[in-house]
Amino acid sequence: MKNFIFTVFLFSLNLGNAQKLDFQTLLKDRISIRALQIYNEKVWYSGTDAKFGYVSLKDSVDKKQLVLSDKKLQFRTLAQSSKEFSMIDIDSLPHQFTINKRTLEIHSRLVPVQHENKYFFDAFKFDKGDRGFAISDPNKMGSPIFLLYTGREYMVNKKLVLPKYFTGEAHFAASNSNIAMTGGWVWIATGGSKARIFKFNWKNPTIWEVYNTPFIQGTSSQGIYSIDFYDKKFGIAVGGDYTNQSANIDNIATTNDGGVTWQIQASGKNGGYKTCVKIRPKSKGKDIIAVGDQNIEFSSDYGKTWKTISEEKGLFVCEWIDQNTLVFAGKDRIVKAKLTNSY
Repeated sequence: MKNFIFTVFLFSLNLGNAQKLDFQTLLKDRISIRALQIYNEKVWYSGTDAKFGYVSLKDSVDKKQLVLSDKKLQFRTLAQSSKEFSMIDIDSLPHQFTINKRTLEIHSRLVPVQHENKYFFDAFKFDKGDRGFAISDPNKMGSPIFLLYTGREYMVNKKLVLPKYFTGEAHFAASNSNIAMTGGWVWIATGGSKARIFKFNWKNPTIWEVYNTPFIQGTSSQGIYSIDFYDKKFGIAVGGDYTNQSANIDNIATTNDGGVTWQIQASGKNGGYKTCVKIRPKSKGKDIIAVGDQNIEFSSDYGKTWKTISEEKGLFVCEWIDQNTLVFAGKDRIVKAKLTNSY
């Protein structure tokens, strides 16, 4: 009898520690969203058909949408500095659009590229010091475009010593999150024929470190789709294979030494392909959420084990608002979610 009571008590504790998400729809529209930012109690987004806008986190009636071009450009990136939002399209000779945060005034310009090649820009991010970085896939000649900013652009490819890409190695534009920044460090993830990590420090962005990972890799649809770092040591990478989304072998990995070495986690024991991962604020890396086309998962042990907490589909990108609240976006919608214990 004592053993039975003890077993029931442990089961109750496990139930109490389980997590669930309570959703609230903020926006419905005909749009695919893979990049968002939180600013001034609003969710700012960019997406298909050259759309950019915001919706309030407090009142979904307070919203605004701008169409930045008549060409129906697609945006997979959205970055914010202290004064502006920035994005680069994927559909043409790349244009960078900047939006003044205060006035919403729009400016656009051609990104300086060589040979008038088209470049597919995958991610764009600024840190709290207004230092920014944007990256494209390699073009037909095997060369990507890297753009570095400190308030204004100051380095392009010709001034950088870039890592050499393997044939078939590229980046994924799934959620604007294959770039991570913290403590002066920048990490960039790759996929395709190789799944690697590029790393540099803002003190000397001409010097890059390159690290291999044990992540799934080898075909154009496999590799690292998203990374996040809690501090300069602990980070996590997620991804998989978007052509086989139920596959869950070697699709999650963590690092405790700043990206030098990576350890596969929960191989064969997770919910499959993921497009975005975010570490919970103030959790020291312990609590992590990851979203993919088919579900949302949560880990409370530094990524070692995962639990599916929602079977919501068609969500690609997420961001924490605070320790208990998130925003998700994807196909035709933006939703706010409260993370609570289920009993």
